[in-house]
Parts: sequence; C-alpha cells; structure tokens
Amino acid sequence: MSGRLVRLACTAAMASGALLASTPAVVAAPDPGAEARSVTQLLTDLQQLYQDAERATETYNATAEKLRKQKAEVARLDGNLAKARLSLNDSRAAAGRLARQQYQNSGEISSYVRLLLARDPQHALDEGHVIGQLAQERVETVDRLRGTERRTDGLARKARKALDGQLALAERQKKERDEVRGRLKDVEVLLASLSAGQLAELARLEKSGVAEAQQKFVASGALSSARPPTQEGEKAVRYAVEQIGKPYVWGAEGPGAYDCSGLTSQAWEHAGRPIPRTSQEQWAHLPHIALSELRPGDLVIYFPEATHVALYLGDGLVVQAPRPGTDVKVSPIAANPLLGAVRPDPDGKPLRRYTPPRLASH
Repeated sequence: MSGRLVRLACTAAMASGALLASTPAVVAAPDPGAEARSVTQLLTDLQQLYQDAERATETYNATAEKLRKQKAEVARLDGNLAKARLSLNDSRAAAGRLARQQYQNSGEISSYVRLLLARDPQHALDEGHVIGQLAQERVETVDRLRGTERRTDGLARKARKALDGQLALAERQKKERDEVRGRLKDVEVLLASLSAGQLAELARLEKSGVAEAQQKFVASGALSSARPPTQEGEKAVRYAVEQIGKPYVWGAEGPGAYDCSGLTSQAWEHAGRPIPRTSQEQWAHLPHIALSELRPGDLVIYFPEATHVALYLGDGLVVQAPRPGTDVKVSPIAANPLLGAVRPDPDGKPLRRYTPPRLASH
C-alpha cells in the first residue's frame, strides 16, 4: 500500500457512485463486514486481491504476446501463399503452352524418319537434339507444376490452421481481459467499503511492514555490495527512471503508462536487448542470479508464481510499476515478497565508471 492508496480509494468510490447513480436502491452503506475485520486482515485481503489482479494481468499479457506472434505468422503464411499461387499460375501457363505445342506438332513425321530422309544428316541430328531438349523441358515443367501445387496446398492448410489459432487466442484474450477487470473491480469494492480511518491505518501498517522487511533483508547481508551495471544495463536503468511518475495501467507497455513487466521489458528493449514480455517468462527464460550478485539493471522477481517484477537500481532500491492506482516509482527491494533475480545481459562487461541517475525523493 502506498501513499496513493487514499487517492485510489476516492477514485474507486467516485467511480462506483457514478456507475450506480441511476440505481440508488443498490447503493448500500459501507460493508459492515469490513468494520468487523481487523485492519491486519483487511491489509491481507487487499494484498491478495492485488496479487490476483496482477496474476490475471500477466496471464493476459502472455496471451496478448502469443496473439501478436500468431498474427505475424498468419501474415507471413498469407504472403507465401500468395506468391505460391502466382508461381502455380505461371507453371500452369507454361504447361499449357507446351501442351499446345505438342498438339500442334503431333502430325509431323518422327525424328528417326526425318533423319533417314534428310539430305544433311548432321543437321537432322542437331534438330533432334533440340527436340529432345524440348521434351525434357516438358517433363521438368510438369514436375514443377506438381511440386508447386503440393506447396500451395500445404501453405493453404498451414494458413488455415494459423488463422484458427489466432481466433482461439483472441477468444482466450477476451476471457482473460474480463477476468482482470473482475479482479480490479473486487479491489475497488473493498476500498470503497472502508472508512477514512481504516484507509489511514492500512497505509500506516503497510508502510511499517515494508520498512521492517527491508531492514531485515539488508541486515541479512543478502544484498550485493556496490556493482556497476553494463552499458546496456545503464541504458535500461536510465530509461526506467525516466518513466517515474507515469501511471500503472494493466497491459500497458508505454510510452504513457506501464504495468510491471511492460516497464521492465521496454527498459531492456530500449537498451537494445529484447527480453520476454511477462514476469513469468522473464523468470523462466532469463539467467538466474543470487541476490548477493545484484547489479543495476537486473530484474527482481516477486511472489511464488513470479507475478511481479521490478528493475534493480542499486543500494537496495528498485523502480517498479506497482499496481493499479499508483505510478511508476522507486521502492525498497523488499516491498513485496522476493522470489529471486534474473540478469538480461549475463555476457555484458560492467562499466569502469558509473554515475547513478538522480532520483526524486521516494
């Protein structure tokens, strides 16, 4: 929970009020169950709702990425199919020309008889060689025609299959989008049910919890000593820092808004080292490193299912797009339960000199 929680609650409450203004009978008093629950339990519930929403968001992002690749594959196959059909038409035209020539020449005497009757046998032999070449050309043309027909049929089947896959992904993406919206609505409903005192206590409790977790983490010695980034890592860090203050929007990958993995993937894209789009894929496919080896630019992964990611700045700080209702900001590395860390540029050489970007107060 950040200091922006109150703003989110107010926004949620206003949105809910606007939505229900036409049906006043549905508008009820704050949830009495919320009053009965302890603030600690409310914080737990709220954090779980945020985690559920982020898990759904990353699932949505993964499907969106697959859909983007599938659309590109459909376009590629359609282009190849169009070329194959043109080639097939050319082959059929060539086969037709040869068939007409063969029909027109079918009444001529054979080349063997022509050789016997010829005044110049050598000329007749040369002519016979040309006739043989034409016959071979007919065979090759027919073979090309058959091969082109097979390739065209194969490409047509692949294109249909790819299109079916695209439609299935689009349908799945719609369902996952609806799930994200449902999770976020649950957050709004809970926030709108809380009193101002509960909201203030929630913010205080989470802030103290993060501070305690950060203190324990630093005291454990798990953090690295100061290490400079690579040239690519520095570019990723500076890009991420430049995005501070931009809003979190689920599924967004810039330039005006980001979700958590949208920020990290775009930072490394800007650095010239494309990485997977989602936090789960980043955790699954990038080299893992010990937290004691962290250097600026590395990615810190959170929660057991790798549903959140941030970019390490150094000195125990990360830059992250936390969750709906907040902006890209600098946070303590222990702001969420840590899973581990990955390095997008394991083969990079650390800079000899590195000046960290200037940060606003966090």
